[in-house]
Amino acid sequence: MTRRAVVVGTGHYLPERVVENAEFEATLDTTDEWIRSRSGIERRHFAAEGETTSDMAAKAAERALADAGLTADDLDAIVVATSTPDLTFPSAATMVQSKLGMTKGFAFDVQAVCAGFVYALSNASALIASGQASRVMVIGAETFSRIMDWTDRSTCVLFGDGAGALLLEAQEQPGTNTDRGILSTDLNSDGRYKDLLYVDGGVSTQSTGHLRMQGNQVFRHAVEKLASTANTALDRAGLSAADVDWIVPHQANIRIIQGTAKKMGLSMDNVVVTVQDHGNTSAASIPLALSVGKERGQIKEGDLIVTEAIGGGLAWGAVVLRW
Repeated sequence: MTRRAVVVGTGHYLPERVVENAEFEATLDTTDEWIRSRSGIERRHFAAEGETTSDMAAKAAERALADAGLTADDLDAIVVATSTPDLTFPSAATMVQSKLGMTKGFAFDVQAVCAGFVYALSNASALIASGQASRVMVIGAETFSRIMDWTDRSTCVLFGDGAGALLLEAQEQPGTNTDRGILSTDLNSDGRYKDLLYVDGGVSTQSTGHLRMQGNQVFRHAVEKLASTANTALDRAGLSAADVDWIVPHQANIRIIQGTAKKMGLSMDNVVVTVQDHGNTSAASIPLALSVGKERGQIKEGDLIVTEAIGGGLAWGAVVLRW
């Protein structure tokens, strides 16, 4: 038998404020049609004044706990994937721990930008497989609206805020690729590409900074690297693209999503897409899409799912799991 990390609960949270593409037309040289045609994005959510990453993460976690029929006392650990924590320290995860009323176990953040949730899932799976934890709440949460340059039409129209959560539980499985739970992971990074996607500020440079991106270059790397990491993760599980029920990708750009599916030989009918409603929510996008996909009735128990993401670093990776 093999100890697997199985998804037993999902939840997500989106801020109240919905920002349609047309809202940008008053301040930028852009149009709804221009944004849709280049990204597939129609709207996104922005956090309210005073609403923080840990606030949204806690709400998503509460919904995942309710979905699983569990309480914070049942958790051993919390892992939050974010690039936009409330404070430099302590971690957003410890703030979520406090907000949930969890007084035991441990909590920490993972920072791999848009690939953060894939990295967090991989870490959580390892904690469970090694016996260090039996139940881990894995959350992706971002307030990217706080790091936008509102004069840069090539970036500020693409991003949104939100949070999604998966509750993982240790379960003994037969040890084959028909098991439920996380079956394999693949993580990668290459710091030579830092200048393609970054924030031009930080603590040690004593500045706040804004997101900067070379969109064409990121697109070129994304399709190739996402398909490659997904296929590598599938190979490690002894599976192929033909076995996949759903790709649940990082929701950055519909053209990247379409290009990756095509490169893997899969139809868009096998892809959960939420980018039109959420924009790019960075580390929150995959758990948001998983929660929404389950809510829609797309994702069902026993489905084989591949999640893949790429972000600043560049950092990229994939997880194969059976729901």
